Amino acid sequence: MTSGDFNEHSLWPRIKEGVASFGVARSIILLFLIILLIAALILDLPMDQILSSMLSRFGMNVILVLAMIPTIRSGTGPNFGLPLGISCGLIAAVLSIELDLRGFQAFFFAVGLGGALGAIAGYLYGLLLNKVKGQEMTVGTYFGFSIVSLMCIFWFLAPFKSPEMIWPYGGSGLRVTIALEGRFDKILNNFLAFDVFGVTIPTGLLLFYGAFCLIVWLFMHSKTGVALSTVGESPRFAESCGLSIDRYRTIGSVVSQALAAVGIIVYAQTFGFLQLYMAPLFMAFFAVASILIGGATLNRATIWHATVGCFLFQSILVVSMPVANLIISENLAEVARIIISNGIILYALTRREIGGGA
Repeated sequence: MTSGDFNEHSLWPRIKEGVASFGVARSIILLFLIILLIAALILDLPMDQILSSMLSRFGMNVILVLAMIPTIRSGTGPNFGLPLGISCGLIAAVLSIELDLRGFQAFFFAVGLGGALGAIAGYLYGLLLNKVKGQEMTVGTYFGFSIVSLMCIFWFLAPFKSPEMIWPYGGSGLRVTIALEGRFDKILNNFLAFDVFGVTIPTGLLLFYGAFCLIVWLFMHSKTGVALSTVGESPRFAESCGLSIDRYRTIGSVVSQALAAVGIIVYAQTFGFLQLYMAPLFMAFFAVASILIGGATLNRATIWHATVGCFLFQSILVVSMPVANLIISENLAEVARIIISNGIILYALTRREIGGGA
């Protein structure tokens, strides 16, 4: 065998081709995650707990990342107005507690009502985006901040009476954090869950995500979804075909905000608490960063991008914290986590073409 034959059949060209198809940026982030996992193994951290947390954190955040797909595909870009849909989901969740619902009844009531409220809010938000074409991300960011502040007033003045939610002194206004124990705490995570070598597989959570992947896929491949994608990819061509650009941009906003409302309920049931007031303020940034890391661009996004990006982003956050606790002072561990998380967000937002993927 000659050296030329060896080079032709060597692994290096295949590795380069694999990295190119997966995306250089994603490959670097994946390599960083692998290094963190190796460090955790060397430091004798409980790998079963870390891997379980990786799966759980992925499942609890990924529907919020899926919510980015309709707006990106419709041409309005990443949905920085995500707190609007999140607030609708939180309203539905607190109403389920106010009505004293429990178990799957409470969960699906919150999901159904939250999705409906999110769709209505998304329609109104879509009308706003049609008025500010070309500035959707800037307007969306400040609109999201404004909605969070407005909802702070609502949480304080809303006439809820459930003792589980209101402040113990004074009896008015909702608490900052509301426990879901006895309501729908981890109802998806525990459904059909099983262990593999100590790693807990949250079967219900992953199945629920799979169901929403199917829903999004069916929608994007429907007549409406194809028209929506056409509007986002080539507005002039879509207009020449008789498609209403404003209408399909609004549809993208409706679906996105409905998914955001469902996503926060899934997030809350895994976390075990509802977080009100200022908690939703920066949640859109994590979702946007995740899908961009997954390979999406400002006008193209797929379920694959959402899945890969969310898994990489959340896994790095899960692993980096315990590793940082052991390598550096515990007082600086939280600072290190903030640097890592915001560094990933900054990196993602500065990458218009983050590479590869289907």
